[in-house]
Amino acid sequence: MIHKESLLYRVLNHELSGGIFLILCTIFSLAITNSPVGEGYLKIWDTPMFGENLAHWVNDGLMAIFFLYVGLELKQEIYYGELRNIKTAALPIFAAMGGMLIPAGFYIMLNFGNAETMGGAGIPMATDIAFALAVITLVGKNVPFALRLFLTALAVIDDLGAIIVIAIFYTSQLHLEYLAVALLILAGLFIMNTRGVKSLLPYVIGGIAAWYCMLNSGIHATIAGVLLAFTIPSNRIKSESLSYMIEVVLAKPVAFIILPLFALASTAVTVDASSTGALAENYGLGILLGLVVGKPIGITLFSFIACKLKVCSLPSSINWKMVFGAGMLGGIGFTMSIFITMLAFNDVEHINNAKFSILVSSMVAAVAGFIYLKIVCHKPLEASDNAEEANA
Repeated sequence: MIHKESLLYRVLNHELSGGIFLILCTIFSLAITNSPVGEGYLKIWDTPMFGENLAHWVNDGLMAIFFLYVGLELKQEIYYGELRNIKTAALPIFAAMGGMLIPAGFYIMLNFGNAETMGGAGIPMATDIAFALAVITLVGKNVPFALRLFLTALAVIDDLGAIIVIAIFYTSQLHLEYLAVALLILAGLFIMNTRGVKSLLPYVIGGIAAWYCMLNSGIHATIAGVLLAFTIPSNRIKSESLSYMIEVVLAKPVAFIILPLFALASTAVTVDASSTGALAENYGLGILLGLVVGKPIGITLFSFIACKLKVCSLPSSINWKMVFGAGMLGGIGFTMSIFITMLAFNDVEHINNAKFSILVSSMVAAVAGFIYLKIVCHKPLEASDNAEEANA
């Protein structure tokens, strides 16, 4: 387990500010888009810049830095955290698998055979880490720290799954020459890592070059951010780890600049009387059922199966009711789901309807998860109570 003095513990207990700021940016974006100055606001994100518009560079540029941060976070969990021990890591890994497969199954069941909407199956697979941790922090001090760690590890692995889905299923025309150069650069950085090169500059220059080549390869440029994270040197002594130091430096810009800018750009959705009809569409309903119903069922079911198979065990301070509550918060797809939406659909109507469905679904998951965890975490759990539930 991670000590209370560790950085991760402090971050988990101060995650509220970043999540709330993200929510406020979303409310602001929706409000101004649907105000008399909404047209002017939309034009801001359509401002031409280097051959594309501003929104494009937020999605393909700044979000690559976010995915670099996600990769570094995953790496730190492997080196120092919940994923360090395979027995401990197995629980959130199985939970994340269930939290991706079951929601996707709900979506596919409703959209099977529809070529226009089948590509959206990845949308309900995602979890917004900042938003989910903000809500679980709001629940209060009775939430076991082990449950917060479980939700964090689950969300990080879930993001990794989303990244794999993006790389495999949301790749347009592939330009092998650019991809080959990007992979060669990343391989070179990895070799430098193994040879003990710990200077930051080569990884910055190489990372930018790899991002540029990946951007032109047809594979989404954000993948370069994740791959770059695994080329940056780590050290068993945390204070001497370059990857850890970069993660610490990026934490605030990601929480208070990059994700809010993405929220401002991507939630500029016009809402009117016809918007509620999005939830009646099969793809809108698939997103709603996937996030609100599929997430808690998948996370709890796969975790339960893993424990019954003795692959892992439930921490003594949490029970299955709490796991289900964490699964409900896993249904807060928000930024990650919106990001996948913009890759899955080309039609503006589909994109806007899917965004509306994501916003509604994420809000339902957040409110329901908050109320549910308030009820089940009203008092500290005795170890004996957990043992009885685990053996049930």
